[in-house]
Amino acid sequence: MALSRLVALRLRAGHAGVQTRQKLQSTGKCLLQCLPSPYNQVFRNSSSLSNVPSPGGAAYGIFVAIATLGGGVYVCRTLHRDKSRFHDRLSTINSIRESIERTDSSFSKEQVEFREADTDKQEKQRGEAVLPSHVPFLLIGGGTASFAAARSIRAKDPGAKVLIVSDESDPPYMRPPLSKELWFSDDPYVTETLRFKQWNGKERSIFFQPPSFYVAPEELMSTEHGGVSVLTGKKVVHLDVRENKAKLDDGSHISYEKCLIATGGTPRSLPAIERASEDVKLRTTLFRRISDFRSLERLSSKVGSITIIGGGFLGSELACALGRRAQRSNLEVIQMFPESGNMGKVLPEYLSHWTTEKVKREGVNVISDAVVKSVSYKNGKLHISLKDGRQVETDHVVAAVGLEPNTELAKSAGLELDGDFGGYRVNAELQARNNVWVAGDAACFYDIKLGRRRVEHHDHAVVSGRLAGENMTGAAKPYWHQSMFWSDLGPDVGYEAIGIVDSALPTVGVFAKATEKDTPKRAAEESGTGIRSETDYEGVVQLASDSSTVTPSLPSPAQQGDSYGKGVVFYLRDNVVVGVVLWNIFNRMPIARKIIKDGEQHADLNEVAKLFNIHEE
Repeated sequence: MALSRLVALRLRAGHAGVQTRQKLQSTGKCLLQCLPSPYNQVFRNSSSLSNVPSPGGAAYGIFVAIATLGGGVYVCRTLHRDKSRFHDRLSTINSIRESIERTDSSFSKEQVEFREADTDKQEKQRGEAVLPSHVPFLLIGGGTASFAAARSIRAKDPGAKVLIVSDESDPPYMRPPLSKELWFSDDPYVTETLRFKQWNGKERSIFFQPPSFYVAPEELMSTEHGGVSVLTGKKVVHLDVRENKAKLDDGSHISYEKCLIATGGTPRSLPAIERASEDVKLRTTLFRRISDFRSLERLSSKVGSITIIGGGFLGSELACALGRRAQRSNLEVIQMFPESGNMGKVLPEYLSHWTTEKVKREGVNVISDAVVKSVSYKNGKLHISLKDGRQVETDHVVAAVGLEPNTELAKSAGLELDGDFGGYRVNAELQARNNVWVAGDAACFYDIKLGRRRVEHHDHAVVSGRLAGENMTGAAKPYWHQSMFWSDLGPDVGYEAIGIVDSALPTVGVFAKATEKDTPKRAAEESGTGIRSETDYEGVVQLASDSSTVTPSLPSPAQQGDSYGKGVVFYLRDNVVVGVVLWNIFNRMPIARKIIKDGEQHADLNEVAKLFNIHEE
């Protein structure tokens, strides 16, 4: 109907245009012939009236002729004046026609806009309609814990239908390579491919599974054999644990039978940065996601200096990675932290100082005992003022000062938060409420051997996610497995740890000379994986015959020339080992787990250290 109206309108306008051109060309004949059809009609009426006898006679005819002549002159002038308007009118009609052909809509602009808006509304409604309104297993958060839980659920129930809701734009991926192997890649397109070579040379993707592994959310409930779907770019903002229903940030609702909260955490910032200007915040990275890696990787080749604030795992790993890159460029890498040495909150003082020297050898300017007072932006540079008066000038800041667990759902769900450790308070089975479990960084769980804890490491996310998934299928297992964590300062120095490793605890270290095989690179070559928590090596526990050298608890700082090639550090509480650090010793974690699980007092930790075969050549 709309198209036919347009055709009629175009034909009428075209016909009028032809008439006008013809009459303009014959202006010498009669001005009245220049009139368009409406005026011709008036003229015809006037002519017919003039043939009717009337009392006015000739005077009336002269009057009509003069009036008609005057009107004709006026009309011709008007036509000449409006000639451009006429062509504009034709152009407008052409534009409307083309718009109609493109949009298959009506001829008016208002109707086209209405049709487009209505189409968008319908598409949005269709998009909302395809999402499942109910799922058996709802996993909130798209990180490692959620993926481990999904895999565990599917292993126990092959027909299970699992929906992961993630506020990230990417499917589940590993975070450790973001601060480790990805930085050592020679691929110029690594920020796009997100593929890296492990220390053993094998290449893999940062993603746990390719997109083809996942079922589209709209197909999840109709899939015969179940599957795992990931709904990206969405966030659960409200959780009703009584009605078993979750509300998303787009207003949609999804009901569930079992729910896992694995929301992870948000990187902490520094008070000095939070109260600084927007110019400072724009030049600060809180490193956590793929987007942060991409941004920092690009910056590292553009700016003159990058300062990393934080001396823990993440800060030290990024410092070494950037420092290695700085050796091939003009980039200056600075690392500052309030402790006296790298990883000072974890490692004994002597080992922390040795690690600091290692980081310096990687090309990093390390500033210890540094407490940030303020950060300002002046003359194109960031100016960091320390409390002791020292000043540092840099182009960009990376804050690596810990993680704040994401617990926004606690209020709506009525879940308990732990006042000491943070996170959702759960029992030994990782359950917070009926049909609700918590895993990963956000879980404050009860460790049956070490008491209540909250752990922020990859392996804990794997182990707790796996356990939560099993319990969501009815396993009812307690959290007894001690998760490990590891940190690599490049391919040559690394360590694995388990339990409570706090430098404030008494420690006993047993060290030996390292060999060429005592490196993260060689460990990866032997295990076949760079993510060492993905496999458990059940080593044989046996005594070594060699004698050992014991570094006593709380020794003096390492002297010049001291070398800690490889060794074991025991962390004690009431003379019981509650934590173990394996320094450049790999694939011996089952032994450390057994020591903590036994919970016995040991008269001579030197003998215990022999269980790790640290004197093997």
